[in-house]
Amino acid sequence: MTDDLWETHADWWIDGFTDGVDPEYVEQIMPLAAGELAGARTVLDIGCGDGQIARLAASDGATVVGVDPTWNCVRVAAERGGGPAFVRSGAAALPFADGSFEVAVACLVFEHIDDVDDAIAEVARVVQPGGRFCFFLNHPILQAPGSVWVDDHMVDPPEQYWRLGPYLDETETTEEVELGVWIRFIHRPMSRYLNALATNGLTLEWMSEPAPPPGFLEQAPGYAASAAFPRLLYMRLVKSA
Repeated sequence: MTDDLWETHADWWIDGFTDGVDPEYVEQIMPLAAGELAGARTVLDIGCGDGQIARLAASDGATVVGVDPTWNCVRVAAERGGGPAFVRSGAAALPFADGSFEVAVACLVFEHIDDVDDAIAEVARVVQPGGRFCFFLNHPILQAPGSVWVDDHMVDPPEQYWRLGPYLDETETTEEVELGVWIRFIHRPMSRYLNALATNGLTLEWMSEPAPPPGFLEQAPGYAASAAFPRLLYMRLVKSA
């Protein structure tokens, strides 16, 4: 079901979030990824989409493989080229030997993966001891079902605030992200990810919850107060030696 939706709506992602179109990628995600991947020799980009992060790593001299379960994404990634190899594969059964990569990266992918424990175990398996996992997520405070910005005009002066849904419940939803475009999301609390990572020998070294970048705020005037709420969660994890 999830893969079918992505096959059907791959163009929504490719047209709206790649190739310099999306300010959150341009101003925040790509610069952060560039710094975190700098100097890496071998990189696996899990859920690579059109390959923009894979190409970024390759431009710095790394040998890069991008994997994605969606044929339409793999096709576009291969057409755009830029140095990486691209393979169709899900995250829960990666077609690589143990310790094949110095660095694995997954950007806004795991919130769409059902078998999260198998996928994290596979990341740990293919990363070399002492290697790292660069893990980008839509921040879980955004993914809890029912979470929404509220403009409260019942108070004077009016207030704008973020109403958080049932954060601790692991819940799946299929959302109409654009007219006629349906994408499935799985909300998990942060502890769910961290405990699964730790169980597989991936230890948190550094975490960032950056404020939304200026370009996003300019395009989304309804989020005037959102600079106080992170939309992105980034974690750098190191595999135990």
